Formats: sequence, C-alpha cells, structure tokens
Amino acid sequence: MDIIAALTKELSVGRGQVEAAVKLIDEGNTIPFIARYRKEATGSLNDEVLRTLDERLRYLRGLEERKGQVLASIEEQGKLTDVLKKKIEEAQTMVAVDDLYLPYRPKRKTRASVAKEKGLEPLADTIALQLITEPLGKAAAAYVSEEKGVASEKEAIDGARDILAERISEDAKYRTYIRQTTLAKGRITSEAKDETVSSVYEMYYQYEEPLKKCAGHRILALNRGEKEKILTVKIEAPEEELVAWLERQVLVRENPNTSPVLKEAVLDSYRRLLAPAIERELRGALTEQAEEGAIKVFGKNLEQLLMQPPIAGRVVLGWDPAFRTGCKLAVVDATGKVLDTVVIYPTAPQNKVTEAKRTLKGLIEKYQVSLISVGNGTASRESEQIIAEFLKEIPERVQYIIVNEAGASVYSASKLATEEFPKFDVGQRSAVSIARRLQDPLAELVKIDPKSIGVGQYQHDMNQKHLGEALGNVVEDCVNKVGVDLNTASASLLEYVSGISKPIAKNIVSYREENGAFTNRKQLLKVAKLGPKAFEQCAGFMRITGGDNPLDSTSVHPESYQAAQELLKRLGYEMVSVGMGGVPGIGKKIKDYKKLADELSIGEITLRDIVKELEKPARDPREEMPKPILRTDVLDMKDLQPGMILKGTVRNVIDFGAFVDIGVHQDGLVHISQLSRKFIRHPLEAVSVGDIVEVKVLGVDAEKKRISLTMKL
Repeated sequence: MDIIAALTKELSVGRGQVEAAVKLIDEGNTIPFIARYRKEATGSLNDEVLRTLDERLRYLRGLEERKGQVLASIEEQGKLTDVLKKKIEEAQTMVAVDDLYLPYRPKRKTRASVAKEKGLEPLADTIALQLITEPLGKAAAAYVSEEKGVASEKEAIDGARDILAERISEDAKYRTYIRQTTLAKGRITSEAKDETVSSVYEMYYQYEEPLKKCAGHRILALNRGEKEKILTVKIEAPEEELVAWLERQVLVRENPNTSPVLKEAVLDSYRRLLAPAIERELRGALTEQAEEGAIKVFGKNLEQLLMQPPIAGRVVLGWDPAFRTGCKLAVVDATGKVLDTVVIYPTAPQNKVTEAKRTLKGLIEKYQVSLISVGNGTASRESEQIIAEFLKEIPERVQYIIVNEAGASVYSASKLATEEFPKFDVGQRSAVSIARRLQDPLAELVKIDPKSIGVGQYQHDMNQKHLGEALGNVVEDCVNKVGVDLNTASASLLEYVSGISKPIAKNIVSYREENGAFTNRKQLLKVAKLGPKAFEQCAGFMRITGGDNPLDSTSVHPESYQAAQELLKRLGYEMVSVGMGGVPGIGKKIKDYKKLADELSIGEITLRDIVKELEKPARDPREEMPKPILRTDVLDMKDLQPGMILKGTVRNVIDFGAFVDIGVHQDGLVHISQLSRKFIRHPLEAVSVGDIVEVKVLGVDAEKKRISLTMKL
C-alpha cells in the first residue's frame, strides 16, 4: 500500500504536504512544533489535521506490519497462493486482513478440527462439490472407522457438515456481505432483565432501533446498562434473507443426495458461528465508533474549558463549600500566591452565619478581595445565598462566580498538591484550586487528570488508554497555543510543552530554584537532560519577560532571531521596542513579503508570523474567548418561570444537547432540537463549552430537578 497516497486522499491535502509531515514526525518533531514552526514544509497544516495524520499513519503502518505477519504465517503453512497474496496486500483495513487470515489462523479445538482429525475432510470436499450420485449414507460408509472414532454413517455425515459449516463461516466474501447487510438492515434491541426495577435506563426497557441509525450516546448507554446487568442487548439480523443468500452461494446445483446436508451446514454455520461472531464484531465496531465520537466531543469541550480567558489582576477568594466540615476559604493574590486560608461554618449544622460574615469582611478589607470563586459542589446553593446576602451589606464592590469544581478534590488529594502545599489539608488545597482556576484556568486545570474535569459523557466506559492519549493531546495543543512563562510555570504545566517530558519539567523547576530566574532561552540548554533537539522543540513556546533579549518574550523561535533582528533594523526599529509593547503597524511597511522573505533567507509564512508577533508580542489567544458571567445576586429554581429569558454559560456539550448554567445550581438542558433554527447534526455546530448564551425557559420540573431551555428565541 502506498501510505502517502492513502493519507493524501483521506485528508484531501497535497502529497508534498503529507510527505513533509511524515518526514518531520519520523524525525521526532512534535505536532505543536510542526504546526507552529514548520508551516513552509507542510503548507500550514494545523494541529488538528496533523494529529489525524499522525494517528492514521500509525494505523496504516500497523496494517502493513500485520499484512507481513499474516503473509509469513500462511506461506509457512505452504498455502499462500498468488490470488490470496494479492487480496491481502490490497486489503484496506485490519478487519479485511483478519477475514482473509481466518481459515489459516491456528485454532483451538473445534467440532470441525475434531472431524478433520477423524479423516472426514475428503467427505466434506465431495459433498461441497455436489458430485455424489449415490445416497449419501452409502458414500459416508467408507469413512466409518472404529480406529478413528467414526461409529456410523451418520457420525461421518455430521462431522463433514461441521467441517463445511466452519469453512462457510471463514469465507472472507461471506463474512463481508453478512457484516454489511446486518449493519444496513439489522436492528439493535434491548429489554430489561427486571422491568419492576426503576433505573436511569427505563427508556431502554423495551427498545429497538435500526442499527445504522443508532447514535453513539445510545450505544454507550446500552453498553453501560448491559454492563450493570440491567439490560439485555442484542442485534437482530435479517436471518432468513442472509441464510437464503448463503445457500445460493454454496449450492452450485440441486442434488438430492447433498443439498439437504449443505443447507443444514449453511444454517448451522450462520446460527452457531457467523451470527454470534458478526454481532460481536459489529457491537465492538459501533462501540469504538461511539467512543471516538464521544472522545472528540470531550476533547472539544476540554479545549474550550482550558482556553477560557484568565481573569487577571484580581485578588480572588476561593470558597470550597461544605456542611459539617465547614467551608474552606483561600485568598490568592493576582499572581496566584496564597495569602491566607480559613474555615468558616455558615451552613448546617453549625449555621454560624454572623461569625462567617465577620470573617469574610475582614478578609475582603485586609486583602482587597474583589472576586469570590465558589465551587459548585455540596452546599454550593446555601453558600451562594449567604454570599449574595453578604455582598449587599458591604460597601466594597465584590462579585462572585460559581465555578465547576470537577477534579478539585482529585487534585487536592494528589501527590502533586501535597508537594505544592504540604501544610494544607485537602479542603484548603481545594479552595486554592477553585480560586486559581478562575485566575488562569489552563495553568490550574493541567494539574488534574483531564478525565476528571467533567466535560464529557460516559468517559469511564471508554478505552482509557485511547481517551487518555486524546485528552493529553488536547492539553498539549492548548498549552503550546498559549505558551508558558518559563519563570513561573509549574512542572505540571511545563510537561505539556512541546519536547518536554515529566523528568525534564522537574529539572527545569529545580534549575530555576537553584540558579534563580531564567534571563534567556539559551539557559535551557544547561538544564539536565534537555539537549539540542528538546531545545529546538520547546524554545519557541517558552516566554521570558524582562530578560536579556526582548524576543524571548515572544513566540518567535530562536532559529529566526537573526531574521527578526534584521527585519527590525531594515524598517528602522530598535530591538528594545519589542519589549515595550511591540511595534504596531510594522506589517504595513512591508511592500513585498515574498521578496523580503527571500532576502532574509526565511519562508514567507514564517515572515508573516514574525511580523504578527512583533506587532503584538506574546498575545494570548484566550483573549478572544467569551468572558465568564460574574454575579452579585442569587437566583433560585423556584424563581424560574416558562418564558423567562436569561444569560447562561455552556458547561457541557454532549451528543443530544448542551447543559447551560443559568445560576440556579442546576444546569438546564438545551436539547439539540432547541439549539438552532437551522438543522444541525451535532450540538458542537451551535455551541461550545464556555460560550455565553441567551436562553428561554421552556419548562421546570422541580421534583426531578430538570430545566428545559431553548436558544430559539
């Protein structure tokens, strides 16, 4: 297989772009580095396309390796024909290769293998050819043998039929047709093991749907219901049609001596071997497809969450709500440094509201707190009511925001949090995390396993390795899009930088602690285990503010410093101006980019990127994202009425809609049918996590805590 040609066709890009990308990947370059600093070579392929290319490249190379193993195995058996070799070499998927290999794959003991050991294969061959002109019993008598364990003509015929059934089930052409037809015409069904038991799967207690129309989230829900032993799930195929088709393939002519046995072999092959195997395959393939879809949605949600704009320059009070153990508070300054921590007990059972307000007032006055970040966990509603009431009583202008605290408890109990705050208990650490994730969501959320951040669906039922890799890639892309401050970034953040491993990230922090702040990017080469290749990959994503070279505070790569310096000189600018807010309008002075790029010995795309960076150094792509809604008053679920129009924040996007936080401690659901006036295939076409949207209340079910919303205003 020409892998480059296959990738070119799949990705709808130029062959040269694919060749360049494959070469760069093989040389050990990371996807963020290729996407940002090798645009000339790849024709500006973005990180999303490059990730897909990398994934498909590994699959296709694995496919070629598998073909080699299969061909070697069949050749070793002396059964490899030119026709079979050609079919294997031309196979486009692992499934197709495995179908072709099935008859030659070493097997455990089967009914057919036992029959072959008894010497019944020649009888099976004779029946298959339908050349027997005498009664079958008479022909089978020749195979009766006490020594071989064939006691009668019937046993001989049964054994031959078992061989034929297995042979039919292993034919690649038959398997492909049955698989495709079952997928096109089959139905997936489910029923409850006990209908009297109430569960979240009640809609699936008597359920059926065409297989080809079953959405990914329903596949995952059915799988979970089956795993929890609440549902029985099956695939119903058009058996009559498939058996009739198989008979037409197997019976070359009508022969009263052999046709009945062949028909029995076909039916047995389908029911005992083919149908169960195809059902397992299809359910596995549908699950894999559903997981891929869910992982993509999870990844997109995670990206939006990580790329939420930081709220800079504010002293924030983080509030981890609780009942019995009290609400943990942590005050952090504008840089994220912890200034104070305290525990208050305004909620049940203590209800020390007055004392709590006094403590709050003291913290706000002492540290000039202007924002309170409240976790949305247990006792969040009660905490919010106290905060809203308190804010009306003080002269200072303080706002609050409810943040999704998913993962905060995971982080606070982790080894990382223990190392960061050895003297704090888990509640204090959680309060710090809640405050910091408002100040800089990316820097704080990278400390948490992406799977625990809570913006996916059915994530615990998926292939955890695949999910972990995909979400890790999302975090890596986000971190490298934003860049990191080399002198303040934690090891957790640094390990996601292109070319930096966990040990190297720790070594960077250790070097910083021992030698003080980095003053230039070249000092990275003094860090243990950080060699020239790692430096090439990471340098452009590291930022140093107020260092030796103003270009170190930009995303201009050190390999382009000479060109950037020459550019500034030609256009009459001093290097110092880069560190003083950049050189706005520099791009307008360039008349011919191509000519200037040639003179500077760089690519035109690279030149445009340098100019963009010099005009606005170290710009933060998160600035373009919608800002979070800050509140000063509380809204309760009982306050909601159908027809009310409110502003809210999209908290999660799933296959069937989006959950929107409208400030009542219960996210409302905007069903996919209510997201847009035009037809959309997936909610992500209309909204993303973090979007600020206007919604209208359709209905409220206080008992079930369900709020129905619409965006079709």
